Amino acid sequence: MKDRNMAQICALAEKYVQEEQFSVFRSQVQDLLQQLRQNPDNKQVADELYERFYRSLAFGTGGLRGEIGGGLNRLNCYTIRKATHGMAQYICENVPKDRWHVCLAYDSRNYSDIFAKEAALILAANGIRSTLFTGLRPTPELSFAVRRLGCCGGIVVTASHNPAKYNGYKVYWDDGSQVVAPHDKGIIEKVHAVDGPLPVISEEEAVQKGLLHRIDKEIDEPYIEMVAGLSLRPEQVRQHAAGLELVYTPLHGAGRHSVETVLKKMGVNVFTVPEQAEPDGNFPTTPFPNPEIAPAMALALKYAKQRKADLVLGTDPDSDRLGIAVPDAGNHNEYVLISGNQLGAMLCDYLFLTHKELGTLPANAAFINTIVTSNLQNRIAQAYGVKDFKVLTGFKFIGALMREWEEDGNYQYVFGCEESYGFLVGTDVRDKDAVSASAITVEMTLWNLQQGRSLLEYLNDIYRRYGYYRETLIDHYFEGSQGTAIMNKMMDNLRADNPKSIGAIEIKAVKDYLARTTTLANGQVNQDIHLPESNVLQYYGTDGSIITARPSGTEPKIKFYASCASECKDLARAEEETLAKISTVEKFMHQQIETARQS
Repeated sequence: MKDRNMAQICALAEKYVQEEQFSVFRSQVQDLLQQLRQNPDNKQVADELYERFYRSLAFGTGGLRGEIGGGLNRLNCYTIRKATHGMAQYICENVPKDRWHVCLAYDSRNYSDIFAKEAALILAANGIRSTLFTGLRPTPELSFAVRRLGCCGGIVVTASHNPAKYNGYKVYWDDGSQVVAPHDKGIIEKVHAVDGPLPVISEEEAVQKGLLHRIDKEIDEPYIEMVAGLSLRPEQVRQHAAGLELVYTPLHGAGRHSVETVLKKMGVNVFTVPEQAEPDGNFPTTPFPNPEIAPAMALALKYAKQRKADLVLGTDPDSDRLGIAVPDAGNHNEYVLISGNQLGAMLCDYLFLTHKELGTLPANAAFINTIVTSNLQNRIAQAYGVKDFKVLTGFKFIGALMREWEEDGNYQYVFGCEESYGFLVGTDVRDKDAVSASAITVEMTLWNLQQGRSLLEYLNDIYRRYGYYRETLIDHYFEGSQGTAIMNKMMDNLRADNPKSIGAIEIKAVKDYLARTTTLANGQVNQDIHLPESNVLQYYGTDGSIITARPSGTEPKIKFYASCASECKDLARAEEETLAKISTVEKFMHQQIETARQS
């Protein structure tokens, strides 16, 4: 206890108790302090207090994310207010006063509505006008609203697909994209500099002064119209949508109204999973409300089997990620979950092929994905004459390129995606959008059914044309005060000992995005990476395999990605080849995790 300077921890806790205005969070810390006073040797209480105060919850380049609760290292009303005050200070110093206007939204997570209102009132106390949705909304609609209302920024309260104990806070700039340089670092500096009492204004006073306004249908209706307008084959959709059997789950999140409204507008009969239809921040039917994983989609698949559905859709709590499942080609009573890489490849092919057919593909058309997303998508884009770009992980980097092209006119954005089930069609939104992705996926499904094939058959056709790709992702949580140190140690170990091979995969180059260098097998080092610095390592195999190590920027975990390819036209054999490679890579990944845990 002495080594951790518990006297300092207790002092921080006492100060927090004085500054936290929300009684639920304040009492949690008061109770811990009282228990420790009664029994100074209570290690369990001391550990808990330490975890809540050994650091302040980090405000990263995208905002905040952490466990809900009392303390500086937790998400609560005080940490939300402090972060917002820092953002407000940055706006006041860097944005003309006549543009001081921020839009706020929130999802279904516990306390999201309270946190969003707290943020709005801090902005108002700084003289910044706030527009707050009357109820929960998808994250992409917040991005749309920022652009449509001409706001200088936006805030959405969400922890995306994380478990119920988490919540978060994402910051957007005037283009509707999450903040990037120089605004990200500028806001972070202001947040870190916040000290002392925060400004206070009541909701009544904020409304009376015109600094707080509520919205709903003023944005809902044009957003839905925008999504509907993305359709490339509207006539075909009108003719055949009623025949599609579709099961949808919003996973207790914010997507239900928007997704159902858009799909019904298309003429699709939507069956929404009743147990997961209503918003609930406790996510009672699934501990991980993430459409990337099978357990979260289990209820939807149960209903799909009963209803013999043609397509299953799942959106995460803030409805920016889309997962799908389709009937198994060999057994129509079973369903196959499609990965984000696979759905991205199909959407790439469908969108570019359709634009080609219709003569609407711009001469300077561009496609963007991330450095950890399958190169199959890039091969597809290139085949249609579309310029492809790779950016760092995070949709904000896709948004940054979109903004750059708006200003210089060099390229016209058509589609972008990332392996973590994020897709964006069109330019009215600047973040991944599961609502519009749902609509385009339904259209793509209908088109394929009219061609007499399923989505699985379509995917296999893509593999035959461009090569077979198989990906895997292993992530491991390192909770608590030691988590960051363990992850950093793991990355240090990897940098200190570049492997010559991983299993049977011979490594020809290692890219270090922190040093922005590429090290070749012969030892030559090239300073050739022109993306921003990022704590990422990538191993390139002579066979085309790519293995990536990346600590998450928003969660206490490290992610290992692998993508292995085969040019074999016999898909069964190609699958066998790539699975064998994936197996050896997964062993390597688990070894790295275990070594770090033991060190």
